[in-house]
Amino acid sequence: MTHPMRRHDCAITDPATIDQILSAGRFATIALCDGNEPYVVTLSCGYDAERRRLCFHVATAGRKLDIIAKNSRVSATVVDDLGYKHGECAHPFRSVVMTGTMRLAEDPEDVRAGMRTLITQLETPADADAIFARHKLHTDEGLTRFRLLVLDIDDMSAKQDE
Repeated sequence: MTHPMRRHDCAITDPATIDQILSAGRFATIALCDGNEPYVVTLSCGYDAERRRLCFHVATAGRKLDIIAKNSRVSATVVDDLGYKHGECAHPFRSVVMTGTMRLAEDPEDVRAGMRTLITQLETPADADAIFARHKLHTDEGLTRFRLLVLDIDDMSAKQDE
């Protein structure tokens, strides 16, 4: 459950605006909990609005995968930095904070769809198609070189400061 937002005047409640922020975001900061030890990592991401999830390409081993295997509950933030206003001590932004469950995608079609989501969000359409082809992501063999983390979003809230 989301903690009530203190500044109601800053809340973004329009689902289309929230989807736009997530669809334009290139990075998400993920908060994990390793027992009593917090661990935060920033990863490039792709947002799948239809499935209400964020997708991340990751290595085949590492600390975040070890933590997620023990505790799959995470929090994530995507920020739309609208630029610092020099001389005003102001920094407009829009952000979305999410909670949910992080998992490794196992099904080849799920991995393929997630990689398409991620690459399409980060690249131009022509470059995305070329990368997909170069890495042979249309084949199951090509997918074996990739690991895809998926954040299935349970709850989200968004805010802005202009």
